[in-house]
Amino acid sequence: MRRVLILGGTSEGRALAESLDMEPGLDVVSSLAGRVADPRLPVGAVRIGGFGGAGGLADWLRENDVDAVVDATHPFASRITTNAIAAARDAGVPLLVLRRPEWVPGVGDRWHAVPDLGAAATAASALGRRVLLTIGRQGVDAFAEGSAWFLIRAIDPPTVAVPPRSEVLLARGPFTVDDEIATMRQHRIDVLVTKNSGGALTAAKLEAARTLGLPVVMVSRPGIPASVAVTSDIEQARTWAARAD
Repeated sequence: MRRVLILGGTSEGRALAESLDMEPGLDVVSSLAGRVADPRLPVGAVRIGGFGGAGGLADWLRENDVDAVVDATHPFASRITTNAIAAARDAGVPLLVLRRPEWVPGVGDRWHAVPDLGAAATAASALGRRVLLTIGRQGVDAFAEGSAWFLIRAIDPPTVAVPPRSEVLLARGPFTVDDEIATMRQHRIDVLVTKNSGGALTAAKLEAARTLGLPVVMVSRPGIPASVAVTSDIEQARTWAARAD
């Protein structure tokens, strides 16, 4: 049996696990970081929790005779990706990064691209007084000194410092454009802050902001080394995982 490890937690990881589950001769394990209290589980075998850094992951790959690794984690899970690259290299296991395409601005969009959350906090304070913050629960503390009012939307409650003037809205997408417009109007939002995660599940907020003429502070993705194989195509990832050596 050929063994494939999927570092998952995304819709792409679940789709890949489902696709590979139908491949004969494959033993597929999906690994989730365990940061979400009630995650959507992929089909097949699942392990939840960290590996103990790059060294721990490299040991796990060796001990479990893994033949290929697909990093299908969130585009902003940069620490996991960095560890996966180092571990695969150390263990001599082929690695492919599966990433959904980035969002790109269209006609009518008022995007302000920033490199990180610190820059996002500065830009948001300059652009509006009531901010819809959709970056997940991690990193919210970058906005803790902000003077604006924040609607913090996340799946689970933040465990770090939050802005003094804020409200937490626990919700899991996907959301429709009408849903997003209603939320923005109800809370009198005048600026949206988000990460360039890409994908269709959470893109409705961008169309809603465009419709309402609101500025969007868009945090750019961390880069991936040019030497690492990357694809956005699940079928290509399926073929690679079944045959890479």
